[in-house]
Amino acid sequence: MKLTIGCTTRPFQDLSFTEACQRIAAAGYTDVAVFRGIAPESSREDVLAMRRIAADAGLAPSMLLARAPLDLGPEPALTAYKKLIDHAVALGADWLLDLGTGQEVFRNRYVSLMRQAAPYAQQAGIRISVKPHGGITRTSDDLITLYEAVGHPAFGICYDPGNIIYYTQGAEQPEDHIARVAPLVTTGIVKDCIVRAGTPDVMITPGEGWVNFHAVLSALIEAGFDGPLYLETVGGETIDEIDRNVQGTWLYLAEILARLPEQGG
Repeated sequence: MKLTIGCTTRPFQDLSFTEACQRIAAAGYTDVAVFRGIAPESSREDVLAMRRIAADAGLAPSMLLARAPLDLGPEPALTAYKKLIDHAVALGADWLLDLGTGQEVFRNRYVSLMRQAAPYAQQAGIRISVKPHGGITRTSDDLITLYEAVGHPAFGICYDPGNIIYYTQGAEQPEDHIARVAPLVTTGIVKDCIVRAGTPDVMITPGEGWVNFHAVLSALIEAGFDGPLYLETVGGETIDEIDRNVQGTWLYLAEILARLPEQGG
């Protein structure tokens, strides 16, 4: 099974965007998810500059991290989010990766914002994908509930198995619930997690923790998933270790996908 395998800028967050893109491309990835450097107040010129940097490295900047500024109030939050959608277009992205909200008190405000932002995103050719990040998106059931509440085709789920373990402290295992959420998943994050003495840790390399990536990817593909995957975290203290783990994860994913049949195969 062939899927787009991208990498976020997070493994190289201490480096310049230029160097991060160069290292991601050198590791074999085709796409980059931009996790820093673009905010609602960013200028179009700055966004276009980042697009050129990615292109110069041979990468498609296909995803942009978004945070809904719910504390600003409904109208300012919508204005800011629309600016992020506009930036995603200028960047050449297809996806906004949203983090939901960690505050239950903002649930209704978040749903309202997404209901208004999703049509604007769809018109711009951008799709919003929300991932588990605690709060109102802690569990698979939370993600399904939120998806149904927003109820728009431009709004889907980004499945992050490492975060499912992290935010439930191992109480939910991805392979136990993936079949139910898989039909709603439009993008995926590649992240592992392990829980030691009650403390979850995602700063490890995929394949070294509790996530069964073969089971997760198999269930996604069985449900018709054909969206991109993005590596978010690896282990490693030095840049050489991080480089090896980022490249090794590309090989690890490629090997798993090569063993999986095409949808309906």
